Amino acid sequence: MFDTVVVATDGSESVKRAVDVALDLADRFEAEVHALSVVDASEVDASPQQLRDELRTALETTSDAALATVEDRAGQEVTTAVREGRPAAEICSYARDIDADLIATGTRGRHGENRLLLGSVAERVVRTSPVPVLSVRQLETAGEGSTDEPTVEA
Repeated sequence: MFDTVVVATDGSESVKRAVDVALDLADRFEAEVHALSVVDASEVDASPQQLRDELRTALETTSDAALATVEDRAGQEVTTAVREGRPAAEICSYARDIDADLIATGTRGRHGENRLLLGSVAERVVRTSPVPVLSVRQLETAGEGSTDEPTVEA
């Protein structure tokens, strides 16, 4: 059913559960795993000119660390990629480029902590993806009405 799974990650806490769910799914279907992180070009472009190179380097370092986390958690080989551009567009484009069967993402990333349901990138990926999207919600922490039941939105 799934031969190729793309795990979109920004390294945020909310993505860790999505990575685990995606890797478990890929393992069950013996699917190839691609981990993708996108350096948000709008963040770089919005910064002062003298800071752009430094910010781009910092964002690339964060992306590399996020991809290393996926590789460390996986029980199989993972193909990794870092792209620069608009995150949702790059995620969908990458899925098209490699003929993916599924994109897995967290519901909130580094900038979506104040969104009620989906972060803006996750929401845009769900609406524009050429393939099915598995969006995985981070469970609430203890003391915040947490539950042991997994909650997966698809």
